[in-house]
Amino acid sequence: MGSLSSAPRQLTTTTMGDMANAACMADGFDNIQKLPNPIPGCPNFRRVPGFKVYCCGQPTIAGFEAALTKVCGDTYPKDGPIIWFNLRQEPDVYVNGEPICARPPNKIGEYAELGDVTRDIAKSNEVEFLKQCEMRKNENGGKLKAVDITKKALEIEVKELKSLSQVIEGVKEKFPGLVHWRVPVCNSAAPLENDFDIIVKTLTGTAINTPVIVNDQVGLSRATTGCVIACLFKELQISASFEGLVETVPGVNAALLKTKYVMNPEKDTLFRGEFEVVKELVATLKEGDKAKNKVDKIIDLNGTPKTGGTGIKQLRENIAESKLSYEIMDDAAQAFLKTKIMDNIQKYYYLIVFSAYIREQAAA
Repeated sequence: MGSLSSAPRQLTTTTMGDMANAACMADGFDNIQKLPNPIPGCPNFRRVPGFKVYCCGQPTIAGFEAALTKVCGDTYPKDGPIIWFNLRQEPDVYVNGEPICARPPNKIGEYAELGDVTRDIAKSNEVEFLKQCEMRKNENGGKLKAVDITKKALEIEVKELKSLSQVIEGVKEKFPGLVHWRVPVCNSAAPLENDFDIIVKTLTGTAINTPVIVNDQVGLSRATTGCVIACLFKELQISASFEGLVETVPGVNAALLKTKYVMNPEKDTLFRGEFEVVKELVATLKEGDKAKNKVDKIIDLNGTPKTGGTGIKQLRENIAESKLSYEIMDDAAQAFLKTKIMDNIQKYYYLIVFSAYIREQAAA
């Protein structure tokens, strides 16, 4: 895709560091499930209305099969192509079927911005983390020491230890068309240009009805951002297809996708995403207002039920809510929140640029 500006992320990053010094943190925790109708072992699994795009947290081994079975339903073939994007920067291993991630010891139970972690770095870290967990288990009588998100110490008797890659290979035995891609992104800031490219290249050439699944640890900001990008691409696919064909694709709600989106004019300007830098961007881009309108529609569908979605995070309105909370916080909290707000505005900005790029490609 075309070049984007390289504005730096605002939040201070913590590097993942050597796996020998990494803490083992359980991905799952009490009350991880925020949504109704849970899929066992796959936290906060949901579908974006109108699209065959799905969002979730890190599944257990059983949760992978449960989620994929749900996605296929009674009509989509289990050997058909399915794209799964993992947007986590942290490497994962599976202990007795449950995911355990590597974390910097000072970043337990909080969002960890781990810098510019590439796919190759993530894969290398996973291999090394598996070795470390095997070594630690062997040195501790077959038990692995870990912590939960509250920093409570855990000691797990290890009956089975696998890397995420090994788990995926096992899942492919029942779902041989599964394509699992790591696209490590930060929690608050915009994905890098290369991250957009990887998602676009992976989806290019897939059918309209090819399911796309996106996960992070819980199914919150990173996964929601990935789903917005995937939905913007899917709309490009749909707009480039014959209308009559789209009407026949199972699982694609053409009527919803063709509905003209109009932002509620009674919303506060912040909730409408009318930040100064965004207004300047919209004025600069060709048909910038339409690019923003498209992003706002997709963000709403990926947001909470209040804006027509099925999810947890509303990427645009979350910025406004943070801004409104700013004044009542102490200085230290304000400093952190200010940088988080700036990062989230940058993410919103980049999504509008990507939307403009998608619209340009659709017209080409």
